[in-house]
Amino acid sequence: MTHACYTVLSPEETARALPYPELVAQLGKAMAQYAAGTIVAPTRQVLSYPTAGKMLSMPAVSHDIGVHKLVNVMLDNQQQGLGSIQGLVSVYDAQHGLPVLVLDAPTLSKRRTAAVSMLGIQALWPHGPEHITLLGYGQQAQAHCDAIMTLYPQARVTLTGRNIGRAQAVATSLQNQFGDRVQAAAAIPEKTDVLITLTSSLTPVYHEPARLDRLLIGVGAFQADMAEFEPHTLLASHLYADDVCAARQEAGDLIQANVAWEQVHSIHQVLRTPAPRDKPLFFKSVGSAAWDLAAARCALQHVNPV
Repeated sequence: MTHACYTVLSPEETARALPYPELVAQLGKAMAQYAAGTIVAPTRQVLSYPTAGKMLSMPAVSHDIGVHKLVNVMLDNQQQGLGSIQGLVSVYDAQHGLPVLVLDAPTLSKRRTAAVSMLGIQALWPHGPEHITLLGYGQQAQAHCDAIMTLYPQARVTLTGRNIGRAQAVATSLQNQFGDRVQAAAAIPEKTDVLITLTSSLTPVYHEPARLDRLLIGVGAFQADMAEFEPHTLLASHLYADDVCAARQEAGDLIQANVAWEQVHSIHQVLRTPAPRDKPLFFKSVGSAAWDLAAARCALQHVNPV
C-alpha cells in the first residue's frame, strides 16, 4: 500500500506561500470557475461546542484538488492570550484523494480574506485607491494593511474604530513596517475613497450616506444578527457579493436591510463587465471554501514550483 507524503506548513510558511499578487490572481480564476460550477463548495457547516465556541467545516472540490478547512472559532481564547481562530486546511489531489499539503487555517483565512477585498477594489475601483480607511483594528486590519501596501503602495491607510487607543496602538506597530503611510484617527477622514469594515459588531458602525466617490466593502458581520452598515446606505447602492448564495444566509448587513436579492450581483460579473457608476458601490465579502481552494492552488505553486 502506498502511503501519502505530504507537506505541513507552519503559519510563517503558509504566509510566504500566499503572496498577495499571486493570491488575488488565483481568486479571480476561482471565482469564474465557481460561477461556472467547476468548483463545488457548499455553504459552511457550523457546530457549537458544548461550552463555548464553534467548529466550522468548509470543503471544496475541483478538477485538480480538493480542500477541507476545519476551523474552531473560540472567542474566549483571547482572555488566555490565544488566537480566537484555530484550525487546519487539508489539501488533496483530486485523482486519488491523497493528502498533499496542510496549511495553517488562521493564516490562510486572514490572507485570502484580505485578498478578496483587494479583488473587490480591483473590480469596482479600477483606477486604484488613494486613501483607504479600515474600520476595525484586529488581525484582519493588519492583514488588509499588508495587502494594501503590497498591491497599492501609493495609497495611505487610516485605522479607526470605537476605541481610538487600540487603533493608535495597532497603527504604531504597523508604522514599523510601513512608515507614516499608516495612521490612526478618531473619525473617518473625509478624503477616504475606499472604506473597509472589519468588525464583529451587532449594530451598524458606519452611519454615513452612500457616496459616489467612496467604495464601501463589508468584511465583518458574518452572521444574520450582525450589521456594520445602516440599511439606508446599502439601499442607495449597487450591491455586490463574493458569494451571493452564502450572502443570503450570512450577510447580516444585507439581510437586515431587507435588500431585494435579485439586485445583489456576483463580483465575478464585474471582473468581466465594469460596474455601472450611476450609484454608489457596495461589496460584501462573506467567504467561501472555493476561495480557500484558490489559496491552496497558490500555495502548491510555491511548495512545488513547475
